[in-house]
Amino acid sequence: MFDHFVTLQQVSRRQISSTVRRQLVNKVPDKQKLFQEANGMPVHLKGGVSDAVLYRATMGLTVLGTAYVIYELVKAALPQKKG
Repeated sequence: MFDHFVTLQQVSRRQISSTVRRQLVNKVPDKQKLFQEANGMPVHLKGGVSDAVLYRATMGLTVLGTAYVIYELVKAALPQKKG
């Protein structure tokens, strides 16, 4: 039983210490050029389709949340009569 733990410890140590580090490409200068272009587009939409979808989803959830809060406030302020 103890041999399994020793083997597992050796394998895990070997896996962690011998991993090859990948070289990452620096994308920051490209993103800076993209966001600093003067093309009349708002900054929060310059990222492309994903930014537009995220913006619309956020606005939709905000509007729905606001409407729901107003509904609950009106419902609390004007309780229905029983009987």
